Amino acid sequence: MAEQYINRELSWLEFNQRVLDQAARSDLPLLERVKFLAITASNLDEFFMVRVGGLQMLRRSGSRVKDMCGLTPSRQLQLIHKRVRKMIDVQYALWQDEILPLMEIEKVNPLSMDELSESQRTRLEQYYLSQVYPLLTPLAVDEEQPEGGTLLPSLKLLMAVELEDDEKKTNRLCVVPVPDALPRRIFIPDSEQERYVMSEDLIRTCMGSMFPGERVLNTAVFRVTRNGDIAVQEDDGFDFADEMVEAIVARQYSECVRLELEKGIAAELVLRIQNIVQVGEADVYSLDGPLMLSDFMEMVFAPGNEQLKIDQWLPQASPAVDPALSIFDNIANGDILLNHPYESFEPVLHLVEEAAEDPDVIAIKQVLYRTAKSSRIVAALKRAAENGKQVTALVELKARFDEARNLEKAEELQRAGVQVVYGVKGFKTHAKICLVVRRESGLLKRYCHYGTGNYNENTARLYTDISFLTCDEALGADASQFFNVVTGRTKMMKFRELYLSPRIMKERLLELIASEAERARQGETAKIRAKMNSLQDKQIIDALYKAADAGVEIQLNVRGICCLKTGNRGGNGAKPIRVVSIVDRYLEHARIFQFHHGGNTLFFIASADWMTRNLDKRVELMIPIHSSKLKRRLRGILDACFKDNVQSCEITPDGSGKSVGVPKNAKPFRMQLALTREARRLSKDKERERLRMLAPHMPHAD
Repeated sequence: MAEQYINRELSWLEFNQRVLDQAARSDLPLLERVKFLAITASNLDEFFMVRVGGLQMLRRSGSRVKDMCGLTPSRQLQLIHKRVRKMIDVQYALWQDEILPLMEIEKVNPLSMDELSESQRTRLEQYYLSQVYPLLTPLAVDEEQPEGGTLLPSLKLLMAVELEDDEKKTNRLCVVPVPDALPRRIFIPDSEQERYVMSEDLIRTCMGSMFPGERVLNTAVFRVTRNGDIAVQEDDGFDFADEMVEAIVARQYSECVRLELEKGIAAELVLRIQNIVQVGEADVYSLDGPLMLSDFMEMVFAPGNEQLKIDQWLPQASPAVDPALSIFDNIANGDILLNHPYESFEPVLHLVEEAAEDPDVIAIKQVLYRTAKSSRIVAALKRAAENGKQVTALVELKARFDEARNLEKAEELQRAGVQVVYGVKGFKTHAKICLVVRRESGLLKRYCHYGTGNYNENTARLYTDISFLTCDEALGADASQFFNVVTGRTKMMKFRELYLSPRIMKERLLELIASEAERARQGETAKIRAKMNSLQDKQIIDALYKAADAGVEIQLNVRGICCLKTGNRGGNGAKPIRVVSIVDRYLEHARIFQFHHGGNTLFFIASADWMTRNLDKRVELMIPIHSSKLKRRLRGILDACFKDNVQSCEITPDGSGKSVGVPKNAKPFRMQLALTREARRLSKDKERERLRMLAPHMPHAD
């Protein structure tokens, strides 16, 4: 029944609201609030490009197909526009009423050109002539032609300029893109504090010099968001790379799905801009403040103003890794589980970097989905190939919005001699796996890394993820089989330990959920706890409903989309399903699944969320964790998720979030802070132990 589910798009918007709620917190430092405000703006960009763009395509095709909530594409778009407008009102009220006044107090706010002294204005005008004007490219607009006779790029600041010829008294429109190479914040010369003007304000002030013989009547800053839901044909590996290049270009100039305008523009000029980009009133958003709030993220990471930022939590060395030993010796001493970013990502990097130089390493195989801009992983794979090792990299070109970077990395790897494979036809390869084959005592031994996050040393400091390092024979054999399947398209055989999607992982999850339901019916203790980014798959949700109705205790930590309706479903013995969402300084990204299983508790980590796209349309991996010690660590993480009463929200039956809050007479518990402190304590304890062991061997002073 449709009323049993929450619409996916509206659920995602409620997640973005929870992020925006962090920007509204007066107890956070100013630039931390700016960070969350910038994140919400960036999130909305992607949401419109992908989700709204896809729905608009369906609507234009005349589709009346309903989602599992019973909503047609047209109805979903109506609800989305209504919810987004409410969110934007909150965003910009927060900017105008709280963020900007605080910036003014701290003297880090943007100034208008009119607020500058004569000397400052003169120097900025000189800067414009020498550093800005040469970069500007005005685009003439033919308003009788579709798109004005020109294609305006997506997600860029644009300035519409209404011009009147001094002699002919004719009126025309021109568009000036604000160059990407230009900093958004242009600092004011001779200013004692970090004061600046916005690049668009400087351009607007000096615009007249660009159009001699014409008078500037009006200007308007605007921004176009185009459909990013572009499909490609996957006929051939080589052709596919070319198709992807074309798709990246097409995304920049596809149909407009959103027009953003600065508030206060003359109505006639708004209509002219609408006509140029060909959007109706429903897709126009008037913003009471700077467009592209996401650009203010640069302030958060720029040096200086440390008093306006949060204290840094540095990743700790894992006590399971002895820095005096090679990474191979460490793994051989026992399976290693790392909880990022509380624990450093360095051991994962060291696995590939040491493998690249180790003469005993024969082969390296790795999946790359999203890598860092200057990736140490990519550099190590190139060195390994140059050192004569057999290196295979499966580079997923369909990693949305990272396609261009992945194409570039793939070409770099190929030039170095790496065998590059472009994913699996018809599916995104989203699994996080690295296999190193090493010769030891005349035999081949396999070392593996399985993870929940990408091989990206930058996001590994910002996202919470799990890494699992092992040389277990069964998991090593499965790793080899996995790469044979995805690179050689060999027949899918049953794995010894791993669960692969599409198909196998979902079947196993449904089986495990049904097993807990049956145990509950038999009067046994039955529990399911899981942590993921999103929950949307209808089969999984229906199975969870049945399990809850049977009396299974279900607790879920879902950061973002949750299409499951929470609460008590009624019925004799039925248990309410509890869902919490945690938004804090790190992006919750790990996937951990726990099933009571009659007291023989099963734990898994995975690259996949419980979404149809992950379980049916992507190549993903779910990995069982058998070690009692590592199970305890995963249990502790889940315990912390459901204990959090500071940053946690309960997802209510209508899909929105309600702060858990600290109960009366209870102590505040913040999961991310607790895990940070635990990582520090364990690292210090290990260091003290190491020093004690070294003490008898250290030289003594005479």
